[in-house]
Amino acid sequence: MLMCGLLLAGCTSKRMAVSTFDSYRGLVMAGYQGWFNAEGDSENRGFYHYTGRNGFRPGSATVDMWPDVSEYEKSYPTEFRMADGSAARVFSSSDASTVDTHFRWMKEYGLDGVFMQRFVGEIKGQSGRSHFNKVLSSAMDAAKKYGRAICVMYDLSGMHPEDSEILLADIKEVADGYGLFDRKTNPSYLYHNGKPLVAVWGVGFDDGRAYGLDDCAAIISGLKDQGYSVMIGVPTHWRELNGDTTSDPALHDIIRQCDIVMPWFVARYTPDTFGNFKGLIVDDAKWCADEGLDYAPLVFPGFSWKNMYGKETHAIPRNRGGFLQSQIDYSLDAGAKMLYVAMFDEIDEGTAIFKCATEVPVDSLGTSFVPIEDGLGSDHYLKIVGNAAKTLKKRIRSN
Repeated sequence: MLMCGLLLAGCTSKRMAVSTFDSYRGLVMAGYQGWFNAEGDSENRGFYHYTGRNGFRPGSATVDMWPDVSEYEKSYPTEFRMADGSAARVFSSSDASTVDTHFRWMKEYGLDGVFMQRFVGEIKGQSGRSHFNKVLSSAMDAAKKYGRAICVMYDLSGMHPEDSEILLADIKEVADGYGLFDRKTNPSYLYHNGKPLVAVWGVGFDDGRAYGLDDCAAIISGLKDQGYSVMIGVPTHWRELNGDTTSDPALHDIIRQCDIVMPWFVARYTPDTFGNFKGLIVDDAKWCADEGLDYAPLVFPGFSWKNMYGKETHAIPRNRGGFLQSQIDYSLDAGAKMLYVAMFDEIDEGTAIFKCATEVPVDSLGTSFVPIEDGLGSDHYLKIVGNAAKTLKKRIRSN
């Protein structure tokens, strides 16, 4: 079987690596939130996605992990303090240099690329749209520069029924602005089944969302009419239509209109209970194969949202990378042709794989942060996913 993935086409300059990505098959991709702002950056949103109920200060935060900012061109001081008394610093996703650093890490460690999140609830407002447009622009440049795959993913969280047209209008603007249908203009954009790929996450969840399956069907149909392949992000129990999933069989009709199925597994299992989900993954993959669809199993390194919700019992330990590695190994052994890693930069819920701090701020007011485990480098999880990408490509070449 030919590897349908990264085809290096040389370099146009010392700083530009031109690559084309003709399929998700053979790639390990991560989700990229890009939603962090800092006090003093260009967007005037304050410490967005860092801030707790009482600001971003000791006793109040949403993030559970702390970024390692030693390689960033720009970083911003906070009220938190390190053990030596110095100000603890964070990054802003709105800085092009931040996004460039992240894509450089992807290249250095072998992560194939990322799905750039565009939150429908955010882009319909001026402030959110300005921020995510800036992040996407930086990412498009960095993807081309470092030869990484890039794909737009719409997160429907916070969407209302009337917002489906906002999404369809937005992707038209993105396509026109970044040449999604022009491989020469944008060689890094991810294609699948001969068309540019767009991901839609949040279809079929049974958690009281304002939008319904009719709205999702209109979005998928609209994207197909515009000429895209579609990856659909669904709940864990999408095939069985129970648990976290709506019982409406219309969900399966929507899924059949798509090209790739990606289930959401974050926080659904722990190192002790992962075994209970292995059969589910195999059966999911078989359902997709029978329907002529591709299947992208999700893997995640751990989970924590103590600072966000005060729920310490929801913490899922990383086990020094063992938990993530066990998921990767099982998925690849089960025949996975692609992987989705949740997430690249999600320090809010403790799923980040990018460089996080081994030494975190100290706080006597109840806020605590999860450091990278003792004896491991801040890049430990980047190494794991990079090795997974190498292994996947070897297995596909050998088949």
